[in-house]
Amino acid sequence: MNNTFNQALAFDFGTRRIGVASGQSVTGTASPLTPLIAKDGIPNWDEISKLISEWQPDALVVGIPLNADGTISDMAHRARKFANRLHERYKTPCFLMDERLSTAEAKEIHFASGGSDNFREESVDGIAAQLILESWFNCDIRIPSHTRLEEVYDLKHT
Repeated sequence: MNNTFNQALAFDFGTRRIGVASGQSVTGTASPLTPLIAKDGIPNWDEISKLISEWQPDALVVGIPLNADGTISDMAHRARKFANRLHERYKTPCFLMDERLSTAEAKEIHFASGGSDNFREESVDGIAAQLILESWFNCDIRIPSHTRLEEVYDLKHT
């Protein structure tokens, strides 16, 4: 576990909602926060600024939704672009994290706690962001957001 970054915020990028979680490297745990509304992947940057101000993260982490076979999806490129915008706006180190199956696992956690299958009303995006951040805390590899996805992913086509 890398303890260089104590407090981090993670984002589960989506075109209509962006899941958010806050966590600490000391415990390696994270907690889901209220998801942000987005319009075609564009968030309300004022809301993100409030989160940054409140949580004062040392690092930002954005989940990269690869295809099941490890290839790069269009959404992965959009998530990376979002990560780079976070880095540019807030001058905070921003990292990428493979998030395959995080939404499926978030739904399982949601159902296990008695949640319904109405995900518009009961979003699992914050739980997905929590899983992304906890995975990042437990991973030794740090992939800066400016790294081209093809340099670390899409290995099936190299």
